[in-house]
Amino acid sequence: MPLPSLKDQFAALIAAPSVSCTQPALDLSNRAVIDLLAGWLGDLGFACDIQQVSPGKFNLVATFGTGPGGLVLAGHSDTVPYDDALWKTDPLKLTEVDGNWVGLGSCDMKGFFALAIEALRPLLDQPFKQPLIILATCDEESSMAGAKALAAAGGVLGRAAVIGEPTRLKPVRLHKGVMMERIEILGRSGHSSDPSLGRSALEAMYDAIGELKGLRRQWQEQYRNPQFSVPQPTLNFGCIHGGDNPNRICGQCSLEFDLRPLPGMDPDVLRDAIRQKLHPVAELHQVQIDYAPLFSEVSPFEESADAELVRIAERLTGHTAEAVAFGTEAPYLQRLGCETIVLGPGDIACAHQPGEYLEMSRLQPTVRLLRQLIEHYCLTPA
Repeated sequence: MPLPSLKDQFAALIAAPSVSCTQPALDLSNRAVIDLLAGWLGDLGFACDIQQVSPGKFNLVATFGTGPGGLVLAGHSDTVPYDDALWKTDPLKLTEVDGNWVGLGSCDMKGFFALAIEALRPLLDQPFKQPLIILATCDEESSMAGAKALAAAGGVLGRAAVIGEPTRLKPVRLHKGVMMERIEILGRSGHSSDPSLGRSALEAMYDAIGELKGLRRQWQEQYRNPQFSVPQPTLNFGCIHGGDNPNRICGQCSLEFDLRPLPGMDPDVLRDAIRQKLHPVAELHQVQIDYAPLFSEVSPFEESADAELVRIAERLTGHTAEAVAFGTEAPYLQRLGCETIVLGPGDIACAHQPGEYLEMSRLQPTVRLLRQLIEHYCLTPA
């Protein structure tokens, strides 16, 4: 069977629902997307390894050629949830609107796989001196379980890795980490007329927030990277819940917050600092404080400005590698021995939005760029 056209591949990938979500009612398998990619790449001569990460969730590692080194073109096969009512077109149907290809995953980021296939097709009759690996992961939008499973398995994946997340075809070599944390304080309720009858979890939380604000000031004075649009680490108090009535001493209070560390800031060290600040608060108020991550963190990412991949990407795109605020799977690919950058055709401003789109004007420049990278790393490696 002949390989579908670029547009037909886009359409088929978008038509295969692959939502990943922390809410089980919205969470879907990504197997249909993995099967499409494995079918197309298998027909082109790739050795396709489909790896189950958890029930209904799969990674694909497709390899053309053998030997050490080589290039990894990587992306995630899942999308965020969507609301039909907010879309002007069918989110699961590729639609052309004003020079854009519109559809869920067109930008972030199932469309990248079709562009990678378009780039590699004319090169497959040439001798590959180092392998080309197409990597499709699961659950990037929720837990990063696919990338974490690859990193945990260990080994060396390739010499260089390009993650096709939306960067408007500008190479990215740094991003902040993502930590989402929860503090739970258990005090003792009692009648508000006599403070000795209880232990206020709300007053303890007030002091805990004060300690976190102090740490935030300390970290923002200590760490700064002008390559980011927000050059300091941030700590956002996202939501707080506690108590039930004005005339009862608050017996329970919880806080959830978001911490975005810069490269060079170790999440484990940050958590230790938070725990050290919370312990005296618990003793002072005679309450129980439980502190834990809501999710496993995404570490900050930085690739050296002198790395071969960074220099090549800058030369081919004409743009100096920059920093972004959003997190990616890059830290996990680095752990597998890859020089890593983030570089894709989409625009993050329209990702996770109704009407997500990819500008058609970026299709051929992306194909040309990926083809040049394949030639450098796989056909004529140093």
